[in-house]
Amino acid sequence: MNRSLFRTSVLSATAAAVFCLASCSTGPKKAGASVPEASTGAQAVAITNAAQTNAPKVYPTIGTIERLDPALDALIPPNARIEKLVGGLEWSEGPVWDRKTKTLLFSDIPRNVVFQWKEGVGTRDFLMPSGYTGSEPRGGESGSNGLTFDKEHRLVLCQHGDRRVARFEPERGFVTLAEYYLFRRFNSPNDLVYKSNGDLYFTDPPYGLEKLNDDPRKELVFNGVYLLRPSGEVVLLTKELSFPNGLAFSPDEKTIYVAVSDPARPVIMAYDVKQDGTIGNGRVFFDASSLAASRKGVPDGLKVDDKGNLFATGPGGVLVIAPNGKHLGTISTGELTSNCAWGDDGSTLYITSDMYLCRVKTNTRGQLP
Repeated sequence: MNRSLFRTSVLSATAAAVFCLASCSTGPKKAGASVPEASTGAQAVAITNAAQTNAPKVYPTIGTIERLDPALDALIPPNARIEKLVGGLEWSEGPVWDRKTKTLLFSDIPRNVVFQWKEGVGTRDFLMPSGYTGSEPRGGESGSNGLTFDKEHRLVLCQHGDRRVARFEPERGFVTLAEYYLFRRFNSPNDLVYKSNGDLYFTDPPYGLEKLNDDPRKELVFNGVYLLRPSGEVVLLTKELSFPNGLAFSPDEKTIYVAVSDPARPVIMAYDVKQDGTIGNGRVFFDASSLAASRKGVPDGLKVDDKGNLFATGPGGVLVIAPNGKHLGTISTGELTSNCAWGDDGSTLYITSDMYLCRVKTNTRGQLP
């Protein structure tokens, strides 16, 4: 989701300069360096970690969990809390759990950085730059957005600024996986998910372009959903969605859900997945119009648990939606909520919510990439 649709963008040249101090090069900064602080006159942008090494693992809580149906208690315990792990971010997005290092990676799009959060340690920068590797200033939200891992556990990113899907390899840097459809550059790939056979599905709205659909750099006349096959073939799945965003598979991979972040039509679509990987029988799975009329946000990131329940960021927070489309409740941080990811043993839901990284411990499980 492009936060500028709902509030004034907070990225400024000063904030960009802060991060440039640690990252003004054409290649990504080595992982593991500490979060940069301001120097040489730049204004500091503080990242606040709620727990540090040797500190008690007690985190402040925010927001509420709204329960609309008793069935929610089987998924989220009645005493569950929303823990605030990190504050002071610009616009957090694209969380993914790294099962090898037991850390969470997430994008801060305006800062053009991927952060790494670790229990008891806090937040460190992991990749900088993460989504735009050029040297010339550009408008729009240029950092990485959606993140995932491939079968070899290599990080794969949607890069707004570079307008591509890329893989990060420590010794080679970014390797382009897909950048064009029919010789035209993508708008700004947004979110992505792997199918178990290695097919990669991703969305391409215009949120990384400064003027969105009216940006003169936009080469495609539509905003598509795509399939990238292991062979490198790019297949357009649909161009009928105005602002396609998050996407996720049902547990049996027979259905794919796609969020539409259009304030005029805020819905989650469902499609049948055919044997060849293409999709059909598109229908509205959940219409968030009534919620969007009174709450902040539109459908954005999606995750599915092993029982087929959707955890979908949208108006008011993370909407918990049963496989039959019934809205069971909402995890509300009180802020715009962009995305979520399963972590730890698969039962913890990590949430990126504007300036915060949060988590909720659940009674259900989702698959880790």
